[in-house]
Amino acid sequence: MRLQYELHPAVLWPFRLIICLASLITSLPRLLIGAPRKSHVYALSLSEKPQGPYRSTARPDDLTTGEFPGVATLDSYFEHGVHLNENAPCLGTRELLSEEDEPQSNGKIFKKMILGEYHWMTFAEVNKRATLLGRGLAALGQLPRQPVAVFCETRAEWMIAAQACFKHNFPLVTLYATLGAEAVAHGLREAEVAIVITCSDIMMKKLKDMVVEIPNLHHVIIVDTPSAPNLTLPAGVMVYSMSEIEEMGNLPKNQSIETQRPMPEDLAVIMYTSGSTGLPKGVMLTHSNLIASMGGQCAVIPNLGPKDTYVGYLPLAHVLELGAELSCLSHGCCIGYSSPLTLSDQSSKIKKGSKGDVTVLKPTLMAAVPEILDRISKAVMNKVSRMGTVQRTIFKLAYNYKLEQLQQGHDTPLCNRLVFEKVRVVLGGKVRLMLSGGAPLSPQTQRFMNICMCCPVGQGYGLTETCGAGTITDVLDLSTGRVGAPLTCCELLLRNWEDGGYRVTDHPHPRGEILVGGPNVAMGYFKDPTRTITDFLMGKAVSEAAAGKRWFCTGDIGEIQSDGCLKVIDRKKDLVKLQAGEYVALAKVETALKNCPLVDNICAYASSDQSYVIGLVVPNHARLQRLADKRDLNASWEEICHHPAMEAEVLKEIVSVGNKMRLERFEIPQKVMLTSQSWTPETGLVTDAFKLKRIELKSFYQSDIERLYGC
Repeated sequence: MRLQYELHPAVLWPFRLIICLASLITSLPRLLIGAPRKSHVYALSLSEKPQGPYRSTARPDDLTTGEFPGVATLDSYFEHGVHLNENAPCLGTRELLSEEDEPQSNGKIFKKMILGEYHWMTFAEVNKRATLLGRGLAALGQLPRQPVAVFCETRAEWMIAAQACFKHNFPLVTLYATLGAEAVAHGLREAEVAIVITCSDIMMKKLKDMVVEIPNLHHVIIVDTPSAPNLTLPAGVMVYSMSEIEEMGNLPKNQSIETQRPMPEDLAVIMYTSGSTGLPKGVMLTHSNLIASMGGQCAVIPNLGPKDTYVGYLPLAHVLELGAELSCLSHGCCIGYSSPLTLSDQSSKIKKGSKGDVTVLKPTLMAAVPEILDRISKAVMNKVSRMGTVQRTIFKLAYNYKLEQLQQGHDTPLCNRLVFEKVRVVLGGKVRLMLSGGAPLSPQTQRFMNICMCCPVGQGYGLTETCGAGTITDVLDLSTGRVGAPLTCCELLLRNWEDGGYRVTDHPHPRGEILVGGPNVAMGYFKDPTRTITDFLMGKAVSEAAAGKRWFCTGDIGEIQSDGCLKVIDRKKDLVKLQAGEYVALAKVETALKNCPLVDNICAYASSDQSYVIGLVVPNHARLQRLADKRDLNASWEEICHHPAMEAEVLKEIVSVGNKMRLERFEIPQKVMLTSQSWTPETGLVTDAFKLKRIELKSFYQSDIERLYGC
C-alpha cells in the first residue's frame, strides 16, 4: 500500500532528490559488503506427498520438547529465570495517582486516570510470594492435582497466583474476566473448584451472585484488598484477601507443609476458551505441552534475555499472553502490566495530557491482536492527516521510500531517525519485536507497522489446543499475508476439504484443512470425551507419515507455499453459500475491508437464502465525524451513524477498497449498517481476543439485518 501525494509532481522533486541522495549514501555499505540475502526455505515435507507433514528446516531431525536442559515443568521454568536475574525487576504495576470524572458530549461520564511510575517486585520477591501463597492454599485444604481457578483481569497478582499453583501442582483453571455469568458458572462447576482467586470488582459485579450456583466453592481470595471485604455469602463460603493467605503460608505450622512438585505429564492449566459460539470448553494443557510450545516460540525471538521489557496487557486467560509472559520470565525479562484502556497516551482511560503505560515503560517486546494494531495504524494516519501539507508530503515520501527498500530486503536508517522515530514513541520508542496473533492481520496493517515502528511485526498462528504454537514468521521475512513456517515444536499437515473445494493436490500449492501435531498439542477437552475424539487424532488415524504424534484438527484452511510457509485462506465455519451458489469466506472479506480508513471493525454477514453480502460496521469516529462536518450534518454520533447519506459514503469506500483488494463482486457487501457502539469484550459481541461472536452479533443486530435484506 503506497500513500498518495497531494502536491504537484514538480514540487516533489526537491524532496525526491534528498531521498535519492540518502539512498545512495546508505546503499554504499551494502554494495561493499556483498549481495543481499538469498531466498530461504523455511520448512520441508517429511513425505513425498503434498499434504506433508511439514517440519521446520531449523530442526529437521526431531521436535523441540523444551528449551533448557533438565527444565521440564513450569515451576522450574520460572526458577530458571529467578536464578538468572534474582534481584532484578520482575513484575511492575503503575501507581494510581487519581481518577477524575469527565463528562462527554452525549451526557455520559467517563472515568479518566492519572498514573504515576511503575513499582517493581524483584524475581526473588515474586518467587517468595508465590511460595507463601501456595502454602497458604494448601493450609486451606487444597490438595495436589485439584484445580484452583483464577478469575481476574491481567495484573501482577494473576501471575503470582499462577506460579503458586505451578509450584504446588494445583492445576490452574483460567476464565476470561469478561465472560458472562452463565459461562463462568459453567467453567467453575465443571472443574469442581473449591478456591477462586479474583479481584474486588469482579467479585462484586459477577461472582457474588453466582456463588450459590457453584456447589464445590468454599474459598474466595481477593487479590486487590489488604483485608477481606465484608460480604454476605452462602454458608460455608469464606472470603480472604491474598495477603491474608500469604501470611497463613508464612506461619511456622504451615512452613513445614510438604510441596508435591509437578511431573511433566501433570495437568498445568485447564484453559476455558472465550468461545465465539456456545459455552466455553476447557482445554487440558500439561506442563510438557506448554514447555514444548514455549521452546518453539522462543527459538524465533533473537537475543531474548534480561535486557528486555515486555508489556503485559492482553488477557492472561488467553494462551498467547500466558505463553508470552511465562517465556519472558524464564529468560529473566521483566513485565510491566497495562490494559487496552491505559496502554498509550491516547487510550480511553488516560486523562488528556498525562502519560499512557508504554510511554513510561518503554517496552522492547509486545504481543498484540490485529484489532489493537489496526487501531494504532489508524490513529497514526489520523495524526498524519492533520499535519500541514509539507509535513504530510515528507511523511509519505519517507513511507513509500522505505516500502520500496523493505521489498528489496533493505532498511532505511536515515528515514527511521528523522521521520519514524517520532511515530515509534506511540509505543514507547524502544519496541524491537512485535508478535500478532489471535486473528488474521491485514497485509496493509502489517506493512504499516513494519515501516512506522521500525521493527519486525511477526504473525503467529496457533490455537489454545496447541498451546498457542503453530507457526510464526521469521524476523527477516518481510512478506505479508502469511503466518510463517512450523515452529520447531510441531508439524503441519493438510487434509482435503471437499465441501469447500480445497485439496492437497491443488496447484500451484497444496491446500486443505490444517492439522497441527507434536508435543505442544493439548490432551483434549476437559470432561468432554466426545469432542476430544472428534478434534484430536492420533497419527495413524491421519496418515502413516503422521504416526506417533497427537494431532489437532483446526477447522482452518491453509495453503503451504513453495518455501514451506503457511497461508491461512479460509475457515470451515465462516464459509457461506449464497442463493446463486457462490461461496463467501466471511473472515477473508472482513480482513480485506478492515483496510478501509472509514472502518474500525466489520462483521460480514450472508444468508444462504439471499443473493448478496451485507456489512455490520463500526466506523472510525474521527474520519466519519469529519465527513459529516463536510456535509454540514450537525447531529449526535448515533444520528450520524444511522443517517442514510453516511451509510452510502461508507459503502462507497468499502466497495472501492474491496475492488483494490481483489475481492470478487459477490464478496463485497452491497449494503451496510453503521453502529455507534464499539465492539469490546465487555459488550459480549467479541471475544477477549477480539474475535467476532457471530451468533451474538446476528442476534443483537437482527432488526438491522432484516432491514438491509428488505425483510
